[in-house]
Amino acid sequence: MSTPGDHAMQQADAAAVNGVINQEKIAAGVRMIIEAIGDDPDREGLKDTASRVARMYGEFFQGLHEDPRAYLQVVFDEQHDEMVLVKDVPFHSMCEHHLLPFHGRVHAAYIPRGRVVGLSKIARVIEVFARRPQVQERMTAQIADLLIDELDAHGVGIVVEASHTCMTMRGVKKPGSLMVTSAMRGSFKTDQATRSEFMSLVVSR
Repeated sequence: MSTPGDHAMQQADAAAVNGVINQEKIAAGVRMIIEAIGDDPDREGLKDTASRVARMYGEFFQGLHEDPRAYLQVVFDEQHDEMVLVKDVPFHSMCEHHLLPFHGRVHAAYIPRGRVVGLSKIARVIEVFARRPQVQERMTAQIADLLIDELDAHGVGIVVEASHTCMTMRGVKKPGSLMVTSAMRGSFKTDQATRSEFMSLVVSR
């Protein structure tokens, strides 16, 4: 049996790529890049590369055309006032500075104010923000701001850990390095004990 939440997710998914992302322009641009580096876009190994990249970019950037609020419209009344933590949610995104991937995991926690949301919906929100040209700092804040606003929670805490290929495969070339960002809202920002509990749960394995 479908629910209003399922319908909202289907609408958000359907609005993502078709008719919004111009794959013909992407493919034309990829052909120009192949030519610019001195290769032949029509040779056997490359003749379908431009269209494949266009489809791939359609997936990578579909979050530009989705509203993450759609996934938080169905909440449940539940008198639970302790921390709820979704840990180790994997994500892949694209750094907007070099259009190279960065990937890692998100830890998201909130303290409900009489309303809770399905944990898969938080993962959906993370996915929408990740599938855009991004910087990690902005993505971390976007997730925190949306959750605190839409869930009317006492507080929200977000920690993102990620490896950036613009640092590991180019430039300084330091594989294994991680970038860690956090965003604290409400009681996670004002209450040291709440923040400490959250961080202790994040680092525990």
